[in-house]
Amino acid sequence: MKILKFGGTSVGSASRIKKLVSLINDNQSKIIVLSAISGTTNELVRFSNLINQNEYQSAQECSQNLKRQYIELIDELFSSNEYKNKGEEIINHHFSFIDSYNFKALNLFKEKTILAQGEILSTTLFQHYLTECKIESVLLSALNFMRIDENGEPKQAYIEEMLSKELSQYQNQTIFITQGFICRNSFGEIDNLKRGGSDYTATLIGAAIKAEEVQIWTDIDGMHNNDPRIVENTKPIENLSYDEAAELAYFGAKILHPSSVQPAKEKGIPILLKNTLEPQKKGSKISGQTQGSGVKAIASKDNITAIKIKSDKMLMAYGFIRKVFEVFESYKTPIDMITTSEVSVSVTIDKTDSLIQIVNELKNYGEVEVDENLSIVCVVGNFISESKGYAHTIFQSLKDIPIRMISYGGSKHNISVLVKTEHKNQCQLLLNEIV
Repeated sequence: MKILKFGGTSVGSASRIKKLVSLINDNQSKIIVLSAISGTTNELVRFSNLINQNEYQSAQECSQNLKRQYIELIDELFSSNEYKNKGEEIINHHFSFIDSYNFKALNLFKEKTILAQGEILSTTLFQHYLTECKIESVLLSALNFMRIDENGEPKQAYIEEMLSKELSQYQNQTIFITQGFICRNSFGEIDNLKRGGSDYTATLIGAAIKAEEVQIWTDIDGMHNNDPRIVENTKPIENLSYDEAAELAYFGAKILHPSSVQPAKEKGIPILLKNTLEPQKKGSKISGQTQGSGVKAIASKDNITAIKIKSDKMLMAYGFIRKVFEVFESYKTPIDMITTSEVSVSVTIDKTDSLIQIVNELKNYGEVEVDENLSIVCVVGNFISESKGYAHTIFQSLKDIPIRMISYGGSKHNISVLVKTEHKNQCQLLLNEIV
């Protein structure tokens, strides 16, 4: 069995939804994971924010505008009056539910319940469209098997057990449809895997059933060797190792959710990145093997903050680094890069909602400096840290760029530099010469 995940742009219009039929109707067993229709989640987030700001009229206008878009979609999607009416019933039901939260204070649980309607809508409408096309399929609710623990981490054993029970009820079916992104938490409440989590859903399901392959379908033909928004004539990378893909995803390659590689890696399941608009193109294959050596791709991550703790008394003392890390751990703030010198330690973070509290606690250990508006530019390839000459080539390319920090040797697949965001595009253009 294969897992096919289609992102929001792949189901962003009636015409695109119709094109999916040719991609899935091949008599092979598969589970189809769908994101919300493009733009839906953003609008539902806006709806929730407006309610929390007591702007109830604007919230109602927001939901009604979104509902109109769905009414237009089903009018184009379905050909018979019977299914147009069924589609309208589905839309009325879900938007009545969404609007029932207007004029009410929203807690986090209620907000996540509202957000979940996007994926539930897309999968329900798609399943009805397949039925109209006389293609048999089964709609599985991800809320019946996708669960996270109290730390927000997937409960893989639970997912395997419950998904197996769901599938066992439909022995003769070959096409299953389910929602990406949404899940239940340890209390049984509706929750989610954070934005972009549909990729994660796909690989978690793939690992749970030991799938033959996980396919991630988007509007770009694979993971490119640089950012096409910055650099012209970029090319998709045909083969990547799990580690290379994970580094690129974490450091800014938007085509793949950073967490999604690990479940596939643990079970040795290949991930194929494909383009729904040009399905004939090869895309990128991510597996336990890679081809070629040297620099393969450049990626970047914005909104980085650097924090330097300077202490000529405590830095070399036993346990100092541990104490610094414990401050970030207590606020659940991951660290991207770290460098040390004789009297200081510098780290970078991209989650800054607890920055003030973190800085105040770090002041107990020394003088603290904070730099904002920074970007990490990441150079990824095959065994970069064990290859001769690549470090020299990379830093020679950046000789005219002021570099704030360097991370080299922590990974066999990654050399990262921290620069001011204003220099990021220039860095990627210069480094493109060595890809």
